[in-house]
Amino acid sequence: MKRERFLSPIFRVTTGVMASSPFLILLFILIVLIHDAIPAIRYQGFSFFTGITWNMGNMYANNPIVHNGVQAAPGASFGILPFIVGTLGSSLIALLIGVPFALMTAFALVYKVPKPIQRVLSPLLELLAGIPSVVYGLWGVETLSPFIEFKLGPLLTRLGHTMPFLAGPVGTGFGLLTSGLVLAIMIVPIITATARDLLMQVPALSLEGAHALGLTSFESVRFVAYPFVKRGIFGAIVLGLGRALGETMAVLMVSGDAANYLPYNLYSPISTMASTIAALLDSALTDFTSMSVHALAFIALTLLVITVITNLVARLLVSMGRQNVHVEM
Repeated sequence: MKRERFLSPIFRVTTGVMASSPFLILLFILIVLIHDAIPAIRYQGFSFFTGITWNMGNMYANNPIVHNGVQAAPGASFGILPFIVGTLGSSLIALLIGVPFALMTAFALVYKVPKPIQRVLSPLLELLAGIPSVVYGLWGVETLSPFIEFKLGPLLTRLGHTMPFLAGPVGTGFGLLTSGLVLAIMIVPIITATARDLLMQVPALSLEGAHALGLTSFESVRFVAYPFVKRGIFGAIVLGLGRALGETMAVLMVSGDAANYLPYNLYSPISTMASTIAALLDSALTDFTSMSVHALAFIALTLLVITVITNLVARLLVSMGRQNVHVEM
């Protein structure tokens, strides 16, 4: 009995610490990034978000410049507007392509596919979500980029006189469109699985009533199922957006790794915030003033804030969507 009384407080403290560990880890990462980003914030100011030029400066010089009390290599300038545009542009393309495909797949799995086939397809869908991103990237390099360079790109450029953003040149196939397509494939499993779980909670009696009234399958989904889960589906889409915003390796492999200019058409090489950190960290570590590392930390802090907000909004909407289903039931 004495032993249990002695172990009980230890158990409560241990489980309390473990339960709060996600918050503590996130808080620790946030504090470290803010601490590392402060020199870059002082050096570059708000122009960090509006500047186009990213230049680490002459890292072999021994005469650092001093600006606002912090040192940087001569010629150093850190503007991430092209990275922000690349991140948002590729994520937008991913949503435009991936969301309709994901939602139609979810509707088919729940309402059209026979149960035995559904039990086979659902695990495969979750398996796609677990494939490492580098595999998607390699697939994009070997198949998607040549396809866009020699097939899809030349075909789309024929529409360039009516839609200027489709005009050429197509380039090498590495760029905005390829990144968006790879991201679209990567976010489809996440959105589909979440939407499928939500649709499976729609009351069967409501759907049966709709069929009894003579509604078609499309009308039943449009006017009965969708209103039950629309808020949760929007949350699932935002959840996919969070994945697209933070994806690193696959985008780095197919984006063309461009800097210092804004994309001028659908095929332009780009860089995203996440891929830039991965691509430049090795060079930044050789900066004798460490300002390049501080600038990368500032990018990471910006990306972390955007991703956390996006995921919190998505989780909230999905939760509200599930509560709405239970209330309606």
